[in-house]
Amino acid sequence: MSSTLLPAAVVSAFTPAGALRASINLGNPILAGRGADGEPAGVSVDLARAFAERLGVALELVVFEKAAASVDAVRNEQADIGFFAIDPARSEGLRFTAPYVLIEGSYLVPAGSAIGRNDDVDRESQRIAVGTGSAYDLFLTREIRRAQIVRVQGASGVMQSLRAGEVEVAAGIRQVLEAEAAADAGLRLLPGRFMVIQQAMGTPASRGAEAQAALAGFVEEMKAGGFVAEALKRHGIAGASVAPAAAP
Repeated sequence: MSSTLLPAAVVSAFTPAGALRASINLGNPILAGRGADGEPAGVSVDLARAFAERLGVALELVVFEKAAASVDAVRNEQADIGFFAIDPARSEGLRFTAPYVLIEGSYLVPAGSAIGRNDDVDRESQRIAVGTGSAYDLFLTREIRRAQIVRVQGASGVMQSLRAGEVEVAAGIRQVLEAEAAADAGLRLLPGRFMVIQQAMGTPASRGAEAQAALAGFVEEMKAGGFVAEALKRHGIAGASVAPAAAP
């Protein structure tokens, strides 16, 4: 990938610190985690490397354990690009591409729970554990009317709350919750999903429309050319699908 594919002004817009700083959220295992060598690895890391190559610059990974901190790093221009779920609550100060991956959000309950369907979750006296600042937190904050949302730190905090009986429901990535249910007969995944998370790339709004268009074009190319699908397969990711092409 040659930097000649993008104008010098666009390259400069993405690299005010010299290298391309990519904000990586390790809190979403579908997108990133640590490899056998302890270094960040995953679909978002692969995309970050590919975009740095497109710009013809070095890549610097800025790593976080949860989505909210990763988003803030880009919004505050401590990073130049990031990988986030599209949500209206995150729009201020950021410019998003169309999604590159779609992820299902589901509910996990104790095996003996009377809750049988997603529609049964939003009831008085029921508590839902969710990672603070996650896509699920933002979505449920808008949608839940009767149940109580209990915000905790990350996916591990969500599971701890459910197992400790502090909540009746855990909300999170379907793939992660499926694994928890498969490993623990005392837990049960509710059928279906309560939301579809649209994972996109983002950049600070201050970088301008031309930079946003370049990033958006890159994402569409990575989807259409099979890069995203191959990355999902290479990292053994199930439970996520490549997003369709953006509307013209």
